[in-house]
Amino acid sequence: MVGFKPTDVPPTAAVKFIGAGTAACIADLFTFPLDTAKVRLQIQGETKSSANMKCAQYKGVFGTISTMVKTEGPRSLYNGLVAGLQRQMSFASVRIGLYDSVKQFYTKGSEHVGIGSRLLAGCTTGAMAVAIAQPTDVVKVRFQAQANVSSSRRYKGTMDAYKTIAKEEGVRGLWKGTAPNITRNALVNCTELVTYDLIKDSLLKSNLMSDNLPCHFTSAFGAGFCTTVIASPVDVVKTRYMNSAKGQYQSALNCALTMLRKEGPHAFYKGFMPSFLRLGSWNVVMFVTYEQLKRAMMSARVSWEAPV
Repeated sequence: MVGFKPTDVPPTAAVKFIGAGTAACIADLFTFPLDTAKVRLQIQGETKSSANMKCAQYKGVFGTISTMVKTEGPRSLYNGLVAGLQRQMSFASVRIGLYDSVKQFYTKGSEHVGIGSRLLAGCTTGAMAVAIAQPTDVVKVRFQAQANVSSSRRYKGTMDAYKTIAKEEGVRGLWKGTAPNITRNALVNCTELVTYDLIKDSLLKSNLMSDNLPCHFTSAFGAGFCTTVIASPVDVVKTRYMNSAKGQYQSALNCALTMLRKEGPHAFYKGFMPSFLRLGSWNVVMFVTYEQLKRAMMSARVSWEAPV
């Protein structure tokens, strides 16, 4: 990535692949409650039935977290964590771990990397990651959306969710919402990785910061904000569509139009604050951890291969 201090031995594609997945899992452990709060806020107002109106109403990020803890217990904040970790190991490994390799492929090994090549690499790895990890995302969202009480549980556990969805909705049900998810993650990947590269590169070239933690923090946080602004509308549609019952929406586009008609344009930015807090903090934890893991693994490899 641009701005990282080079090591004596550059990390291999395998090291980046494993490091990205591991770092993303660590970041998820810290930020998962914010992601769960985001999902609850995004689906709120989806139906206006009297039964739904009696359910807990969420207001703001910390209000949502507080309400969930009071009504469902602290463990509810980590509903879907197993599927979330499965998602990151298969998802982040591809979209982040293979980003540099795909970027080099498009530039044919040239040292000069234009913004077009960066965007193309981001779109490519983002789409590849969704195609592989979509079932884990569907299960994660459904667990986060369900209230942590016995009467509201749709699935007994993670494996039961995979089996039940495949049985009731067909194998295609596990890839529900793939189109909006590819769109979302192409946007997220491009904005997150490219913006991170550009912000860090600018800070270093202008000598405003050196290659250290404050620079990493600023670049990652800026990338998180830009990503949230651009990807939030698609993210809300993706969450609603993935969580919907069979036949509730004809397509992702129908879901978006239904939201616009019933709730207005502001519905596309429901859960914006938890999305921003989550992406900002997730980026900081992930990028810092990712770089340290790469260096640690390459150092271990060099030590292992060194002659005794």
